[in-house]
Amino acid sequence: MGQRTGVRRGAVAVLLAVVTAGCGVSGPGLDDGSDPAEGAGHSALAVKIDNVGAARPQTGLDAADIVYAEQVEGGLSRLMAVYATELPEAVGPVRSARESDLELLRQFDEPTLAFSGAQGRLLPVIDGAPVRAEAPKDAPDAYYRDAGRRAPHNLYVRPGRLLDSAPGEDVLTTGFRYGPAPGGGTPRNSYTVRYPSAGFTFTWSGERKRWLVSMDGAPTVTTDGERVAAATVVVQYVEVRQSAYQDFRGSNTPYSETVGAGKARVLRDGREYEVNWQRPVASGGTEFTTAAGGPMNFAEGQVWVVLAPA
Repeated sequence: MGQRTGVRRGAVAVLLAVVTAGCGVSGPGLDDGSDPAEGAGHSALAVKIDNVGAARPQTGLDAADIVYAEQVEGGLSRLMAVYATELPEAVGPVRSARESDLELLRQFDEPTLAFSGAQGRLLPVIDGAPVRAEAPKDAPDAYYRDAGRRAPHNLYVRPGRLLDSAPGEDVLTTGFRYGPAPGGGTPRNSYTVRYPSAGFTFTWSGERKRWLVSMDGAPTVTTDGERVAAATVVVQYVEVRQSAYQDFRGSNTPYSETVGAGKARVLRDGREYEVNWQRPVASGGTEFTTAAGGPMNFAEGQVWVVLAPA
Protein backbone atom coordinates (compact mmCIF):
# COMPACT_ATOMS: atom_id res chain seq x y z
CA MET A 1 0.00 0.00 0.00
CA GLY A 2 1.30 3.43 -0.86
CA GLN A 3 1.47 6.33 1.53
CA ARG A 4 -1.94 7.69 2.43
CA THR A 5 -1.84 11.15 3.95
CA GLY A 6 -5.06 12.88 3.01
CA VAL A 7 -8.30 12.95 4.92
CA ARG A 8 -11.38 12.77 2.80
CA ARG A 9 -14.55 13.97 4.49
CA GLY A 10 -17.76 12.26 3.73
CA ALA A 11 -20.94 11.15 5.38
CA VAL A 12 -21.45 7.54 6.18
CA ALA A 13 -24.81 5.91 5.69
CA VAL A 14 -25.88 2.93 7.68
CA LEU A 15 -29.02 0.86 7.25
CA LEU A 16 -30.01 -1.75 9.75
CA ALA A 17 -31.73 -5.10 9.59
CA VAL A 18 -32.48 -7.85 12.06
CA VAL A 19 -31.10 -11.23 11.08
CA THR A 20 -33.13 -14.41 11.28
CA ALA A 21 -31.72 -17.89 11.45
CA GLY A 22 -33.03 -18.76 8.00
CA CYS A 23 -30.85 -16.27 6.17
CA GLY A 24 -28.88 -18.01 3.44
CA VAL A 25 -27.78 -21.65 3.45
CA SER A 26 -25.15 -21.99 0.75
CA GLY A 27 -21.40 -21.82 1.29
CA PRO A 28 -19.04 -19.05 0.21
CA GLY A 29 -17.72 -20.82 -2.84
CA LEU A 30 -21.09 -21.23 -4.58
CA ASP A 31 -22.12 -18.80 -7.30
CA ASP A 32 -25.85 -18.34 -7.84
CA GLY A 33 -25.36 -15.61 -10.43
CA SER A 34 -26.23 -12.76 -8.06
CA ASP A 35 -24.56 -9.39 -8.62
CA PRO A 36 -23.21 -6.91 -6.07
CA ALA A 37 -25.43 -3.97 -5.22
CA GLU A 38 -25.55 -1.31 -7.90
CA GLY A 39 -22.88 1.31 -7.34
CA ALA A 40 -20.85 -0.90 -5.03
CA GLY A 41 -17.10 -1.10 -5.33
CA HIS A 42 -16.17 2.52 -4.72
CA SER A 43 -16.12 2.42 -0.91
CA ALA A 44 -14.40 0.48 1.81
CA LEU A 45 -16.20 -2.50 3.30
CA ALA A 46 -16.53 -2.60 7.10
CA VAL A 47 -17.68 -5.85 8.72
CA LYS A 48 -18.73 -6.19 12.37
CA ILE A 49 -17.13 -9.40 13.63
CA ASP A 50 -18.03 -11.48 16.66
CA ASN A 51 -15.17 -11.90 19.13
CA VAL A 52 -16.29 -14.16 21.97
CA GLY A 53 -14.75 -17.59 22.38
CA ALA A 54 -17.56 -19.37 20.53
CA ALA A 55 -16.95 -17.18 17.47
CA ARG A 56 -13.31 -18.19 17.07
CA PRO A 57 -11.50 -18.91 14.87
CA GLN A 58 -12.78 -16.12 12.66
CA THR A 59 -12.75 -16.09 8.87
CA GLY A 60 -11.11 -13.47 6.65
CA LEU A 61 -9.62 -11.42 9.47
CA ASP A 62 -6.09 -11.65 8.09
CA ALA A 63 -7.13 -9.94 4.82
CA ALA A 64 -8.36 -6.72 6.45
CA ASP A 65 -6.49 -3.45 5.96
CA ILE A 66 -7.60 -2.16 9.38
CA VAL A 67 -9.06 -3.97 12.39
CA TYR A 68 -10.75 -1.93 15.12
CA ALA A 69 -11.34 -3.45 18.57
CA GLU A 70 -13.96 -1.91 20.83
CA GLN A 71 -15.44 -2.66 24.23
CA VAL A 72 -19.06 -3.83 24.31
CA GLU A 73 -21.50 -5.03 26.96
CA GLY A 74 -20.16 -6.96 29.92
CA GLY A 75 -16.61 -5.75 29.29
CA LEU A 76 -16.30 -8.03 26.24
CA SER A 77 -14.84 -7.02 22.89
CA ARG A 78 -16.02 -6.86 19.31
CA LEU A 79 -14.12 -6.24 16.09
CA MET A 80 -14.76 -4.17 12.99
CA ALA A 81 -12.61 -5.18 10.04
CA VAL A 82 -12.19 -2.77 7.11
CA TYR A 83 -11.40 -4.08 3.61
CA ALA A 84 -10.16 -2.02 0.68
CA THR A 85 -7.19 -3.66 -1.07
CA GLU A 86 -8.40 -7.27 -0.88
CA LEU A 87 -11.82 -8.93 -0.63
CA PRO A 88 -11.60 -12.39 0.96
CA GLU A 89 -14.06 -15.09 -0.05
CA ALA A 90 -15.90 -14.89 3.29
CA VAL A 91 -15.77 -12.91 6.54
CA GLY A 92 -17.30 -13.65 9.91
CA PRO A 93 -18.96 -14.49 12.14
CA VAL A 94 -20.92 -11.27 11.50
CA ARG A 95 -22.58 -9.56 14.45
CA SER A 96 -24.55 -6.45 15.33
CA ALA A 97 -23.72 -2.75 15.09
CA ARG A 98 -23.33 -0.26 17.94
CA GLU A 99 -23.98 3.46 18.25
CA SER A 100 -20.28 4.31 18.40
CA ASP A 101 -19.76 2.56 15.04
CA LEU A 102 -21.58 5.41 13.32
CA GLU A 103 -19.08 7.95 14.65
CA LEU A 104 -16.06 5.75 13.96
CA LEU A 105 -17.13 5.02 10.37
CA ARG A 106 -17.67 8.65 9.41
CA GLN A 107 -13.95 9.03 8.82
CA PHE A 108 -14.39 6.86 5.71
CA ASP A 109 -16.00 8.12 2.52
CA GLU A 110 -19.36 6.31 2.36
CA PRO A 111 -18.28 2.82 3.46
CA THR A 112 -20.40 -0.25 3.01
CA LEU A 113 -21.26 -1.85 6.35
CA ALA A 114 -21.99 -5.55 6.77
CA PHE A 115 -23.68 -6.37 10.08
CA SER A 116 -26.42 -8.54 11.53
CA GLY A 117 -28.68 -6.20 13.50
CA ALA A 118 -28.79 -3.77 16.41
CA GLN A 119 -30.70 -2.73 19.52
CA GLY A 120 -34.29 -1.83 18.62
CA ARG A 121 -34.17 1.78 19.82
CA LEU A 122 -31.04 2.35 17.75
CA LEU A 123 -32.80 1.45 14.51
CA PRO A 124 -34.24 4.92 13.79
CA VAL A 125 -30.81 6.48 14.42
CA ILE A 126 -29.14 4.14 11.96
CA ASP A 127 -31.95 4.43 9.43
CA GLY A 128 -31.58 8.22 9.52
CA ALA A 129 -27.82 8.20 9.03
CA PRO A 130 -26.68 9.04 5.48
CA VAL A 131 -24.90 5.71 4.97
CA ARG A 132 -24.76 2.74 2.62
CA ALA A 133 -25.01 -0.58 4.45
CA GLU A 134 -25.94 -4.13 3.58
CA ALA A 135 -27.64 -6.32 6.16
CA PRO A 136 -28.96 -9.83 5.38
CA LYS A 137 -32.48 -8.54 4.75
CA ASP A 138 -31.15 -6.23 2.07
CA ALA A 139 -28.65 -8.63 0.48
CA PRO A 140 -29.70 -12.21 1.36
CA ASP A 141 -27.48 -13.74 -1.33
CA ALA A 142 -24.43 -12.19 0.32
CA TYR A 143 -24.92 -14.01 3.63
CA TYR A 144 -24.98 -17.62 4.72
CA ARG A 145 -25.01 -19.60 7.94
CA ASP A 146 -22.47 -22.28 8.80
CA ALA A 147 -24.39 -25.36 9.90
CA GLY A 148 -21.35 -26.52 11.86
CA ARG A 149 -21.62 -23.64 14.34
CA ARG A 150 -24.31 -22.58 16.75
CA ALA A 151 -26.28 -19.37 16.28
CA PRO A 152 -25.67 -16.50 16.72
CA HIS A 153 -22.00 -17.25 16.03
CA ASN A 154 -22.53 -18.72 12.55
CA LEU A 155 -23.44 -15.86 10.19
CA TYR A 156 -20.95 -15.06 7.40
CA VAL A 157 -20.81 -12.57 4.55
CA ARG A 158 -19.38 -12.92 1.04
CA PRO A 159 -17.72 -9.54 0.36
CA GLY A 160 -17.67 -10.19 -3.40
CA ARG A 161 -21.45 -10.03 -3.41
CA LEU A 162 -21.50 -6.65 -1.72
CA LEU A 163 -18.72 -4.93 -3.67
CA ASP A 164 -18.00 -5.56 -7.34
CA SER A 165 -14.25 -5.31 -6.69
CA ALA A 166 -11.72 -4.25 -4.08
CA PRO A 167 -11.93 -0.44 -4.20
CA GLY A 168 -8.25 0.18 -3.44
CA GLU A 169 -6.31 2.09 -0.82
CA ASP A 170 -7.65 5.53 -1.77
CA VAL A 171 -10.91 4.81 0.07
CA LEU A 172 -9.05 4.40 3.38
CA THR A 173 -9.63 8.02 4.36
CA THR A 174 -8.58 7.62 7.97
CA GLY A 175 -5.83 10.22 8.13
CA PHE A 176 -3.25 7.50 8.81
CA ARG A 177 0.24 8.18 7.42
CA TYR A 178 2.59 5.45 6.22
CA GLY A 179 6.34 5.73 5.84
CA PRO A 180 9.67 5.44 7.67
CA ALA A 181 9.56 5.18 11.44
CA PRO A 182 10.28 8.36 13.38
CA GLY A 183 13.30 8.58 15.64
CA GLY A 184 13.10 7.49 19.24
CA GLY A 185 10.74 4.91 20.58
CA THR A 186 11.36 2.21 23.16
CA PRO A 187 12.18 -1.43 22.34
CA ARG A 188 9.13 -3.58 23.10
CA ASN A 189 8.67 -7.35 22.75
CA SER A 190 4.98 -7.47 23.64
CA TYR A 191 2.12 -5.26 24.72
CA THR A 192 -1.20 -6.19 26.37
CA VAL A 193 -4.46 -4.24 26.47
CA ARG A 194 -7.15 -5.37 28.88
CA TYR A 195 -10.89 -4.77 28.96
CA PRO A 196 -12.90 -5.91 32.00
CA SER A 197 -13.67 -9.28 30.36
CA ALA A 198 -11.31 -9.42 27.38
CA GLY A 199 -7.68 -8.91 26.48
CA PHE A 200 -5.39 -8.37 23.49
CA THR A 201 -1.67 -9.15 23.38
CA PHE A 202 0.65 -8.19 20.53
CA THR A 203 4.02 -9.97 20.38
CA TRP A 204 6.78 -8.81 18.07
CA SER A 205 8.12 -11.37 15.60
CA GLY A 206 11.45 -10.32 14.16
CA GLU A 207 11.21 -13.13 11.62
CA ARG A 208 7.87 -11.97 10.23
CA LYS A 209 8.43 -8.30 11.07
CA ARG A 210 4.89 -8.26 12.42
CA TRP A 211 3.06 -8.12 15.74
CA LEU A 212 1.46 -11.52 16.34
CA VAL A 213 -2.06 -11.10 17.68
CA SER A 214 -3.43 -13.04 20.66
CA MET A 215 -6.87 -12.58 22.18
CA ASP A 216 -7.88 -13.67 25.67
CA GLY A 217 -4.57 -15.48 26.07
CA ALA A 218 -4.76 -17.58 22.89
CA PRO A 219 -3.05 -17.02 19.52
CA THR A 220 -5.41 -15.52 16.94
CA VAL A 221 -5.61 -17.91 13.98
CA THR A 222 -8.16 -17.81 11.16
CA THR A 223 -10.22 -20.78 9.97
CA ASP A 224 -7.72 -21.37 7.16
CA GLY A 225 -4.85 -21.62 9.65
CA GLU A 226 -3.33 -18.18 9.13
CA ARG A 227 -1.85 -16.50 12.21
CA VAL A 228 -3.16 -12.95 12.33
CA ALA A 229 -0.33 -10.41 12.50
CA ALA A 230 -0.27 -6.61 12.32
CA ALA A 231 2.39 -4.35 10.86
CA THR A 232 1.25 -1.53 13.17
CA VAL A 233 -0.73 -1.58 16.41
CA VAL A 234 -2.40 1.54 17.76
CA VAL A 235 -3.63 1.59 21.35
CA GLN A 236 -5.86 4.66 21.24
CA TYR A 237 -6.99 5.89 24.64
CA VAL A 238 -10.52 7.27 24.44
CA GLU A 239 -13.38 8.13 26.74
CA VAL A 240 -15.62 5.09 27.17
CA ARG A 241 -18.97 6.21 28.55
CA GLN A 242 -22.43 4.75 28.85
CA SER A 243 -24.66 5.15 25.82
CA ALA A 244 -28.43 5.51 25.83
CA TYR A 245 -28.84 1.88 24.73
CA GLN A 246 -28.86 -1.54 26.38
CA ASP A 247 -28.66 -5.11 25.15
CA PHE A 248 -31.47 -7.63 25.61
CA ARG A 249 -30.14 -8.52 29.07
CA GLY A 250 -30.37 -4.90 30.20
CA SER A 251 -26.61 -4.32 30.17
CA ASN A 252 -25.60 -0.85 29.06
CA THR A 253 -23.79 -0.50 25.74
CA PRO A 254 -20.48 1.37 26.10
CA TYR A 255 -19.81 4.27 23.74
CA SER A 256 -16.19 4.84 22.69
CA GLU A 257 -15.59 8.51 21.82
CA THR A 258 -13.37 8.71 18.73
CA VAL A 259 -13.84 12.43 18.06
CA GLY A 260 -11.64 14.70 20.15
CA ALA A 261 -8.02 14.32 21.22
CA GLY A 262 -5.94 12.19 23.55
CA LYS A 263 -2.97 9.92 24.03
CA ALA A 264 -2.03 6.74 22.20
CA ARG A 265 0.74 4.20 21.94
CA VAL A 266 1.90 3.01 18.54
CA LEU A 267 3.78 -0.27 18.07
CA ARG A 268 5.84 -0.77 14.93
CA ASP A 269 9.13 -2.44 14.03
CA GLY A 270 9.54 -3.85 17.54
CA ARG A 271 9.33 -0.44 19.19
CA GLU A 272 6.74 1.50 21.16
CA TYR A 273 6.01 5.21 20.60
CA GLU A 274 4.04 7.49 22.87
CA VAL A 275 1.97 9.76 20.63
CA ASN A 276 -1.01 12.10 20.54
CA TRP A 277 -4.17 11.65 18.48
CA GLN A 278 -6.56 14.30 17.22
CA ARG A 279 -9.85 14.15 15.32
CA PRO A 280 -11.60 17.52 15.64
CA VAL A 281 -14.73 16.61 13.66
CA ALA A 282 -16.55 13.35 12.98
CA SER A 283 -16.33 13.81 9.21
CA GLY A 284 -12.52 13.91 9.33
CA GLY A 285 -9.81 11.34 9.87
CA THR A 286 -7.59 10.79 12.90
CA GLU A 287 -4.08 12.25 12.97
CA PHE A 288 -1.35 10.74 15.12
CA THR A 289 1.69 12.85 16.00
CA THR A 290 4.86 12.26 17.96
CA ALA A 291 5.71 14.09 21.17
CA ALA A 292 7.82 16.43 19.04
CA GLY A 293 4.82 17.26 16.88
CA GLY A 294 5.85 15.37 13.76
CA PRO A 295 3.70 12.78 11.96
CA MET A 296 3.62 9.28 13.40
CA ASN A 297 4.12 7.13 10.32
CA PHE A 298 2.73 3.59 10.32
CA ALA A 299 4.43 0.57 8.77
CA GLU A 300 2.96 -0.77 5.52
CA GLY A 301 0.51 -3.59 6.19
CA GLN A 302 -2.42 -4.40 8.43
CA VAL A 303 -3.19 -1.92 11.21
CA TRP A 304 -4.93 -2.85 14.46
CA VAL A 305 -6.54 -0.03 16.44
CA VAL A 306 -7.58 -0.97 19.99
CA LEU A 307 -9.92 1.61 21.51
CA ALA A 308 -8.86 1.50 25.17
CA PRO A 309 -10.39 3.35 28.14
CA ALA A 310 -8.42 6.50 28.89
